[in-house]
Amino acid sequence: MNILIVEDNKELATELKESLSSSGYVCKIANTCEDALDEANSNDYDIMLLDLGLPDGSGFDVLKSVRKKQSKMAVIVVTARGELDDKINGLQLGADDYLTKPFALTELQARLFAVVRRLGGFAQNELELYGFTLQLQDYKVGYNGIPIKLTKKEFDILQYLVLNKNRVITRLQLTEHVWGDILEVNSDSNFIDVHVRNLRKKLEKHTTIEWFETVRNVGYRINS
Repeated sequence: MNILIVEDNKELATELKESLSSSGYVCKIANTCEDALDEANSNDYDIMLLDLGLPDGSGFDVLKSVRKKQSKMAVIVVTARGELDDKINGLQLGADDYLTKPFALTELQARLFAVVRRLGGFAQNELELYGFTLQLQDYKVGYNGIPIKLTKKEFDILQYLVLNKNRVITRLQLTEHVWGDILEVNSDSNFIDVHVRNLRKKLEKHTTIEWFETVRNVGYRINS
């Protein structure tokens, strides 16, 4: 999942980025309202962590703009402003959650994971598909109880496709969501196809996977 951290405290922003990156999220930092809106308008983020007290305006204005564009990006307000009126205002404007500073990183991780599950339409920490089980928090995959050893990138690809099942996911989308900033990699190369091919080989050792479809010249789709 791609996360945009909107936080003017550079030390805290860096701490959040390091913590979330170590958990497998792809993170980018914006320190102002202007930078946040530029990023949100030009890149495909799944979640925004939004501080309210920004140097060039209110985080509420960022939230209004994001929702006005009918963005599907989830927004978690992360702020020192814990007054009830602020919480109500944030949620009414379309925030998915509201977390008051100071907070434990473990609590933020738990709230993020809850949002990730909601984005995928799943209520549990495990996803099941044709006998395969994905344990989202533990990055584990098995088939009828038999563990399957995947690399981190292979797991990220499979998880992203399963969370978006029945949708065609382009190679460019996989590049952005699994590898990070699309400008830092060559999306025209075949490195994505190599990872997908290796993933398929590991899954096919256990059962047929006709449901794992290649959409020629576009990308991939998992059908349910």
